[in-house]
Amino acid sequence: VQTIYNNGHLTPPHSFSMLYFSNLPRCCRKTVHSDAKLKDPFTLAQKDLTNLYDDIRKELFVSKEELKSLCDYYFDGKGKAIRPLIVVLMARALNIHSNRSGDLIPGQRHVAMITEMIHTASLVHDDVIDGSDKRRGKSTINEVWGEKKAILAGDFILSVASMAMARIGNNTVVKVFAQVIEDLVRGEFMQLGSKENENERFKHYLEKTFKKTASLIANSCKAVSVLVNSDPEVHEIAYQYGRNVGIAFQLVDDVLDFTSGTNQLGKPSAADLKLGLATGPVLFACQQFPELHSMIMRRFSLKGDIERAWQFVFQSDGVQQTEYLAKRYGQEAVRQISRLRPSAERDALISLTEMVLTRDK
Repeated sequence: VQTIYNNGHLTPPHSFSMLYFSNLPRCCRKTVHSDAKLKDPFTLAQKDLTNLYDDIRKELFVSKEELKSLCDYYFDGKGKAIRPLIVVLMARALNIHSNRSGDLIPGQRHVAMITEMIHTASLVHDDVIDGSDKRRGKSTINEVWGEKKAILAGDFILSVASMAMARIGNNTVVKVFAQVIEDLVRGEFMQLGSKENENERFKHYLEKTFKKTASLIANSCKAVSVLVNSDPEVHEIAYQYGRNVGIAFQLVDDVLDFTSGTNQLGKPSAADLKLGLATGPVLFACQQFPELHSMIMRRFSLKGDIERAWQFVFQSDGVQQTEYLAKRYGQEAVRQISRLRPSAERDALISLTEMVLTRDK
């Protein structure tokens, strides 16, 4: 991976795309997305998402009342559901690309459910690791039931997701999701460490971001493609869209940790600094304020570190550079999905990428 720095700034757009993006095979005839009005992603996917959380709760059904309460706690329909939304739209776009009707086949909808289950299980475990007491505007599972039961609940959700994978009956889908779970664990370990060298540190940050956030989206998109199309290059388009939009999503999240108030996010702002984590805005700010280097290495553990780091970020262009980086990943996601045959669902994925980049919570 080439360094993305050039005198403390991102390299210019014409060379940026060569930095962290894979060289992709030229498979499908490139098409520019239609000028027709972009369809609303939520409206297009509504039919397939309406009972998603009800169906997940049915999958998680257990007779033991306390375990049931734990498992149902985050499947209350109040999450953003961005991951199953992407999976459903991708599945429909791929079905049309593969000369079928847009309607989901059963295995594809199961992939959307599994995606949300794995994501939620990872949140439960993350909250234990981080000692968080708030999630989605309410108390975390570990805060209400304690850490031991929270860990077991996360494990149980993962086990039910694994059973659902097996029932799809496709070995490639099972392998793809096994990779996701491995990436989640490796990403969490990466987050526990840091790199002394600044260029290595940014590479470490982007790789951790992929493993913790983007791998699930990328591989879920790949899973729905595997179920409907045998062309590996089509699988790669789906994977690369998910990968790039997933990294963009997390970069925006890292910006919002500095720019959004507690009420909008449903969690305290500067949460990452308080956890000792240096995200994009801090890493870019370090280029202008080298004093941040020692703070990053000690994970903002000394009195006043968090406040000083916060000030350095806003005195620098760290937020703006992270937003720019997110935009570049968003543009690559659009470039990838534009290679599919035109459809309302494909255009909705383009529209959804813009929503990811401009969201404020």
